[in-house]
Amino acid sequence: MSTITIVWVALPFFLGFIIYLIPKLDKPLAMCGTVVSAVYGVQLFIQQSPLKLQLLDNFGVILLVDSLTGYFILTNALVTIAVLIYCWPSNKTTFFYAQTLILHGSLNAAFACSDFISLYVALEVSGIAAFLLIAYPRTNKSIWVGLSYLFVSNVAMLFYLVGAALVYKANHSFDFVGLKQAPPEAIALIFLGLLVKGGVFVSGLWLPFTHSESETPVSALLSGVVVKTGILPLVRCALVVDEIDPIVRIFGVGTALLGVSYAVFEKDTKRMLAFHTISQLGFILAAPAVGGFYALSHGLVKSTLFLIAGALPSRNFKDLQQKPVDYNIWFALAIASLSISGFPLLVGFGAKVLTVKSLESWQAIAMNIAAVGTAISFAKFIFLPRGAKEGGSVHPTQPGFWPAVILLIVSLIVTNGIYYQAYTFENILKALATIGVGWLAYYFIFKKSTLKLPRVFEQFEHLVGTMSLILILIFWMALA
Repeated sequence: MSTITIVWVALPFFLGFIIYLIPKLDKPLAMCGTVVSAVYGVQLFIQQSPLKLQLLDNFGVILLVDSLTGYFILTNALVTIAVLIYCWPSNKTTFFYAQTLILHGSLNAAFACSDFISLYVALEVSGIAAFLLIAYPRTNKSIWVGLSYLFVSNVAMLFYLVGAALVYKANHSFDFVGLKQAPPEAIALIFLGLLVKGGVFVSGLWLPFTHSESETPVSALLSGVVVKTGILPLVRCALVVDEIDPIVRIFGVGTALLGVSYAVFEKDTKRMLAFHTISQLGFILAAPAVGGFYALSHGLVKSTLFLIAGALPSRNFKDLQQKPVDYNIWFALAIASLSISGFPLLVGFGAKVLTVKSLESWQAIAMNIAAVGTAISFAKFIFLPRGAKEGGSVHPTQPGFWPAVILLIVSLIVTNGIYYQAYTFENILKALATIGVGWLAYYFIFKKSTLKLPRVFEQFEHLVGTMSLILILIFWMALA
């Protein structure tokens, strides 16, 4: 298994290099690399035995693969396969497929890393690959969006790197466990980098602009898996250091409420989905022990929704309420929206039940409010008017759109069986009641709302200042 794991980590980078040598095989090779990841992820669930590899003594590299890692790896594989299928009939160049595969490999590496320095390398590689995909259209807007993302990410990782050095100074090791003996400033610096990278709380307000203005398949990758490179290390740290668990849970609750507060008032479809990425990341952090299952649920749903959003005739909800959506597209949109709202028979139901079951008592009220807010937000999609294609209001879909969306929707249904114990009368009733309350609130209150929350904290010139404030907050929490 050790050899297989090393080969699995290296394979996407090797295939990415081969793609440049044999451009005609770019699509098959990219698909091959992601399918291998899917098989490896499933194997982790079957084997049920954690594997920890320490390759270079105390200097790193330390790899840890277990069932928690398996959820993130499987999410990465399924989302990337769907994106490749979506782009397959298009005229994307070899460069796009090579960078997608390199991004896929660097995300796998980040999910497997269990030491701060090799995680830093994996995060930097994934950041560069993500930047190249965001800027792929080479328009002025896409280049600016990519550069903004790269700047914010790199500044955050500078803080992170200083924190990693402090951990090594205290322990002579970069292992995550070293946070137990690390000084408070090390925890603050590392957490700041991961919070920004993962799009958590106000540190993640770069995310709506970046995700909403990227190309549709790139948005699906960013929201589906890329942001989770900052989430899994936070979950790992919470699980290995008991003192850090409350900090992670607090940020989880704050993130869930912040994201959903913006989402319920947002009038742009892609920005609403981006704000809900922030919110749903909060659900993962609010219950670290079961965060992997929720990460899988969110990754599948959010990539589905971003792909469908690209097929809608408009990004403006007000316009969409005047333009009937094709029945087929609406049906796919409704399934994904119901899943993220926690509707039974879909993976979101089991993920929400398991998460709520694992919450501390002080988290319950806030997270239930966030769940109602989720139902309110996605009622905007569910209650859109429907119409036939001949109505002339349907935006033409990409040739690879339906195969990709069908794969993801089937995954939403199949993975629902992971936590079949959720199906009790009480849980089903509570889920339906939560959704019902959200729909009623949307129909009678929020549907007619014209309120717009300020975007001042999203502005590029304020993002670094926000990092400084969050650094102070985390340092205070670490001292406490």
